[in-house]
Amino acid sequence: MGVFTYTDLIEVNLGKLGEAADHWKAMADGLEKLRSDVYSGLVQLSDRAKWAGLNAGVTKDFVRKAAKEVWDLHLEATSIWSVLEDGHGELTRIQRRAKELATEARRGNPDRADPDPGLLVIDGGNGTVKVMEAFCDAKGTSQRTKDMMQWYADTLTGLVSHAAEIDAAIARALKRSHGGDPYNAGHATYTSLDEDQLPRAVKLASLGDDANKAQRAELQRLWQSLSPQARAELWNGHKDNLLAAGVFSPTVKQVSPDQGSGPHGSEKAGPAERRTREKMNLISEGADWVGMSDASRHMAHYLGNTGNDMDLPVDKMMDDDEGFRNYVEDGIREQQDGWRERALEEFRRNGGQPVAIPVETENRRDYSFQEDVNENWYYAVGSTRSNVTGVVTVVPDANGQPQVGLDYQVNAWDRYNWDKNKGVTIDFPGGYTMGIPDGEMARLHTVGIAQEFDMAGSSSVKHYDLGSAAPNEDPLPKPDEPGREGGRTDPGREQQEGR
Repeated sequence: MGVFTYTDLIEVNLGKLGEAADHWKAMADGLEKLRSDVYSGLVQLSDRAKWAGLNAGVTKDFVRKAAKEVWDLHLEATSIWSVLEDGHGELTRIQRRAKELATEARRGNPDRADPDPGLLVIDGGNGTVKVMEAFCDAKGTSQRTKDMMQWYADTLTGLVSHAAEIDAAIARALKRSHGGDPYNAGHATYTSLDEDQLPRAVKLASLGDDANKAQRAELQRLWQSLSPQARAELWNGHKDNLLAAGVFSPTVKQVSPDQGSGPHGSEKAGPAERRTREKMNLISEGADWVGMSDASRHMAHYLGNTGNDMDLPVDKMMDDDEGFRNYVEDGIREQQDGWRERALEEFRRNGGQPVAIPVETENRRDYSFQEDVNENWYYAVGSTRSNVTGVVTVVPDANGQPQVGLDYQVNAWDRYNWDKNKGVTIDFPGGYTMGIPDGEMARLHTVGIAQEFDMAGSSSVKHYDLGSAAPNEDPLPKPDEPGREGGRTDPGREQQEGR
């Protein structure tokens, strides 16, 4: 078989796999009844028989071996059914998600003020997905559309990889369940794909910071695929390494909020633009002098004209701006009861064994920093998109009662660009003011002497008790104070670009 492709994922008839699982379930049920009949009838009759001699010994031994073979056949059929059922559920979920995203991409978003165009989703070959504009725009492809195409392509390619991994796991489990010997049943047994996937997840998690991009992506897919009980085992044994490998990375869209200033360097810079750039350098230095360090750093990076990404210090953003912190906490409060109930349901379903449930909030409306409240973040970011990712765990206490906890991080992202109707004015001590009128800073990108860039970051990981007998209403943990040393559970501890 060749490389599993996007076309394979979209077009495969998973109904046949479901039917096969049903047939093996019927086989397992039939063998279970036969096994019961054999052991309660034939074996007991043979063992109680009051006859002796060579024939008696041979016959009794034959009966026991036949009964053992029926037992092994039942185990093998049950293992095959479990693997097929689990695989069918996983592949169905992945296929459904791929179809939803492809439809969403083709539809675009015509309701925006600047409509998102419809996109073409096609097989890119070798397990990849290619996404492009359905129609060319005379103005060129906007930054937001580029981000959309990249996100859809990456996400759909990830789904193809996930489906291929599930397919391979099913094949391995079926082979080990059968053993390759048609005359000898009873080999490796599976209750789900966990027995195949958990060892691989443990191996990848052990890499921690050393995991490369492909390994981190595979680990995140495994994290989603594992059962709640297997996931709890992985989390309890490898928490720090999982966090270091980025298992809390957000999966929601991270795209530019608007079209941007246009193509970089599409026009030539003149004396006016160069004067604006020098003036902007002075404003950047001045902003740093009056304590607006983040606004200064981002402005200087824009003028540096590299376009490289920068890391957002999310703990500092929440610590500096109470409104942003409250906005994030409101998002958690809206979801925590639902998360708690879902985790408790899994805990009960698993007979009181530890479970872990991955959670993620949607990207709610943008949060906008206010100039009169926090001038630093108003000019450093303006408005930001954010969400929360984490895991809800349930473990039994000494009396077997559930203890529910949430480990989470806050993620934020934005694109640093200047709206055509936005300028900057900085007040300095002594009543001196320096400013640049609307539109002039955005033009620096267009003429190629400054460049827009992406910003993203995550907070340190916090733990919150969701309650045992009743939900917890205590305040959420405070963000880490700016300036402290980050640890392994602080994914946003380093700035990618310093000033």
